[in-house]
Amino acid sequence: MSAERTQNLRGRVAIVTGGGNGIGGAIASELAARGASVAVNDIDADRAHRKAAEIGDGALATPGDASSSADVAAAVAAAIARFGKIDILVNNAGMDQAVSILDLAEEDWDRLIAVNLKSAFLFSKAVLPGMIERGYGRIICTSSVVAHRGAMNGGIHYGTTKGGMLGFARTLARQMAKTGVTVNAIAPGVVDTDLIRTHMKPEVREQVVADIPLGRLADPAEIGAAVAFLASDEAAYITGATLDVNGGFWIG
Repeated sequence: MSAERTQNLRGRVAIVTGGGNGIGGAIASELAARGASVAVNDIDADRAHRKAAEIGDGALATPGDASSSADVAAAVAAAIARFGKIDILVNNAGMDQAVSILDLAEEDWDRLIAVNLKSAFLFSKAVLPGMIERGYGRIICTSSVVAHRGAMNGGIHYGTTKGGMLGFARTLARQMAKTGVTVNAIAPGVVDTDLIRTHMKPEVREQVVADIPLGRLADPAEIGAAVAFLASDEAAYITGATLDVNGGFWIG
């Protein structure tokens, strides 16, 4: 790959929610590697600062709760104060909870819906005025393979939010189509993150891998590359789409 192609986001500014580690951390790193300045938003301030320090120049930690309108406003304001604009928003903040609907407390439902879905609404609403004014923007929402096939181990509220992300992205894509802002979603399968390595039992991992036609879990960097493509000018004619990155785990 040529140096020009690997730097296809030079001059762009991105904000990645849930960007401190895992999939979000890989996305933040990949966008930065392709030349973008990156604001790393994470509810864990230490994670946000560590990731920004790891990326180095051109990165900024903007810690806060992505489901809080006040924290979102502060994060967006900090990013604009540092970089002057926001071109790319990656709505990646999320949490999971493996629990049956029969054992699911109302407050847990509300919290997960807020973190996984409300956050996309808040951040998108906050960055869209500037994008529309400049006639350019890329919004990418992290959904999941469970939006297609249902949550296997996670709770019903998790599966609901990931399906909701697809509806959110498609509807916003239609609303923004004349403004120069594209909106798309990615739907990762099972990704080989620290969380999966820590909490997935070896026998469960073996079964999951056996069910994936490509025969392995995704590398987080592969999810980052998919997001970077949708954030690039090469994807200018793509909006309202879902990019499935799951090794064939779900083929629809």
